[in-house]
Amino acid sequence: MSAVLKSGMPQLREMKKADLDAVIQIEPVIYPHPWTRGNFADSLKSGYYCVVYELDGNMIGYAVMMMVLDEAHLLNISIAKEYQGKGFGRSLLEELISLAKHKKAYTMFLEVRPSNKAALSLYESMGFNEFSVRKGYYPAANGREDAILMGREL
Repeated sequence: MSAVLKSGMPQLREMKKADLDAVIQIEPVIYPHPWTRGNFADSLKSGYYCVVYELDGNMIGYAVMMMVLDEAHLLNISIAKEYQGKGFGRSLLEELISLAKHKKAYTMFLEVRPSNKAALSLYESMGFNEFSVRKGYYPAANGREDAILMGREL
């Protein structure tokens, strides 16, 4: 019996340098202060877990996660605008939690803008709790925006 990938089911794979053009097409559409191509290239060079989420061969999202001892730090998780609100962010986050557990992480941490209500709602529904605030962490249109630090046990 041969394995056949189901159509309509997103697939996770390692990000490659060749994916950066597609990644930087998505990033500025969904973030007012996007990561640069260099940020992603540096993440790849540093050995972070950089993954691409594909649906029927099209990139619909990506993520960057850094492991520090037994902690997973989610640095970037993104779903292309036209695929948002369809559960893909949740399924990508579930995949990342599974990957972190496989890498023997006991906790996962992330930062999120207070203005990103959809992300906050997703993280809270997935068991993340706020434990601190980084004042003026993010660039914003009129100065700086705080970052909410969230974490959960795996």
